[in-house]
Parts: sequence; C-alpha cells; structure tokens
Amino acid sequence: MDLVKHVRYFVAVTEERHFGRAAARLGMAQPSLSQRIQRLERELGVRLFDRTSRGVELTEGGRLLLAEARPLIERADTLLGVAARVRSGAAGVLRAAVPPELGSAVVAALVGGFRDGSPGVRLALRELGAGTQLTELRAGTLDVGVLRYPVDVSGLGLGEVLSRPYGVVLPHTPGAGCGPPGAPPPHEGAGGPVGLASLSGLDLVLFPQPSAPALHAEILAVCRRHGFEPGTVIAGQDPEFVDGMVLSGTAVTFATRDRKLPPGTAWHPLEGEPLLEQVSAAWLRGRQDDPVVRLFAEVARSVLTERGGMVPVMETAAARRTTLPGPAYGYTV
Repeated sequence: MDLVKHVRYFVAVTEERHFGRAAARLGMAQPSLSQRIQRLERELGVRLFDRTSRGVELTEGGRLLLAEARPLIERADTLLGVAARVRSGAAGVLRAAVPPELGSAVVAALVGGFRDGSPGVRLALRELGAGTQLTELRAGTLDVGVLRYPVDVSGLGLGEVLSRPYGVVLPHTPGAGCGPPGAPPPHEGAGGPVGLASLSGLDLVLFPQPSAPALHAEILAVCRRHGFEPGTVIAGQDPEFVDGMVLSGTAVTFATRDRKLPPGTAWHPLEGEPLLEQVSAAWLRGRQDDPVVRLFAEVARSVLTERGGMVPVMETAAARRTTLPGPAYGYTV
C-alpha cells in the first residue's frame, strides 16, 4: 500500500467531511475512495470516521492521526520537489518570480540579499504576473514567488502579507496647481490628499478587464462607493499610453508613491486609503522546510518593508479596504 497516497485520501475526506465531495476533488469515483479509506483503516488498525446521514465525522483516533497526517504529506511534497529539481538538473538553483512593477531598487536589494544569504545557490529570478506564478507554482516549475492580491492561494504556503496605499496620478503644470478643482497645490512631485469623489467626470485608465474581471469590477465598485463615477474606463497597460492619457488632462490612473512619473504629472494620496497594494511570498505547501525558500521569503519581506515602504497588514484594517494587484503601468496577470 502507498501510505502517503492513502493518507492524502484521508486528509481530503477530513477536509470535505463527505466522501462524494472528496472523491470529486480527487478526481476519482466515490466507491474507489471508500475502498481506499477502508484499506487504510485496516492497515492502521484504527477506525478513522463515523459515517452519518450528512457525511462523515472524525473519530477520536482519526483526530489524533490527522495531526500527524498533514506534516507527513508536507514532508513528502518537499522530498518530491527536491527529487524533481535533482532530476531536472536544477539542484543549486532557486526558481523565483516577482510581479511586474515592483521597483528597480526593490529587485536589486532582493537579488543582493538572497545572494549574500545563500552564495552557493543561483537565483533564477523572473518577472511574472500572478496568474502565471500560480500556474507554475502548482506545476512545480516555480519554487517561490511574490504574489499580488487578491488571488486564489489554495494549496500554497504564504509569507507575511504586506501592504502600501495606492494614490492617484494627475496632470500637473508647475505654478498652476494640479488635480481636480479645489485640490491643494503639489509639493516635491506630490500633491495633497484627493478624495475619489473629486475625480468624477474624468476617465480612468485600468488594466484590461479580461485580465482580472472580478478585481476590475471590485475596483470600480470601490470608486463608485466613494463617489467617483469615471467618464470612461480605458484599458491601458503600456506606460507611454497611460502617461499620455494622464498628460492629456482627461484621465487619471492609480499608482504607488514610488512610481516613476513623467514630467507634467503628480502623485496624490487618496483620502482614507481605499485602495491598497498587498503582496506576500508564496510557495507550494510543503516547501516551507526548504531553507532556500525560507531565505527568499524572509529577504523579500525585509526588502519590501525597508525599500518598498510596505507594512504588515492588520486584519481589521484589511477588512475595510480593497486591494489592487498592480497599477495600470505594466499590469499583467
């Protein structure tokens, strides 16, 4: 009997609390799953579940074994991951990714910090959007990444979630003020706080809607709740296009404070910080015991706080805000 495989079946039934749902999740027939659980019970000499009309409940013995089952699966996943890297010749290489537009200073510090902490391991770093990172993490072709939220992180281990606020980029003519009517004058390339409601009537440049439909809708919903009804929502990714739309005086876009902006534009914080960028390191669950994965996650957290101006997300604050997984500049999924 393949013990690890049967323990995976046991954990799936435990999490679903129903043989039918667990079988669907595992991609197998329910009778076949029931037979495998019965075989595991015989092998262990322990009854794992009490069957009820609504599903299944763990027995006391099942609860005790579940505490050992999950670490066993995680260690097996780590072993299989290391074996795969050895087979592919990737031992001694950490395959990592960061999202677009993270900032040159942050990327340089991340590479340098990892190299200093693990000089014997080569960092193969790429710039990948969240969707591609998720696909590669789950396929085992990426060891660790830095994800922007919101994303589906099921099956992944996560580092500390960090955040920083988004502001709005508006046109600015030196000496003439900037922003919508009534906005305060700019200072050192940045203006005073701007309420979303004061932007009404202007167009809004966002990443293309098909890239992340739910997120696109969520951002617009937040804008409208705060009184900002864009004249038109314009799909834009190329920085030259986005810059041109802002410089035209007809459109705005969202960006973080450290975004490099062209002459003639200024960054303003949004009143109440209704939009946040949130990121964290992510890896396939079970890889947390890999020392180079842990090192990358720790270096990323340190660099993002010290160089990127990010702070840990507090649950109470996060519940009141919407996340934006990347400004219009270079946004990809």
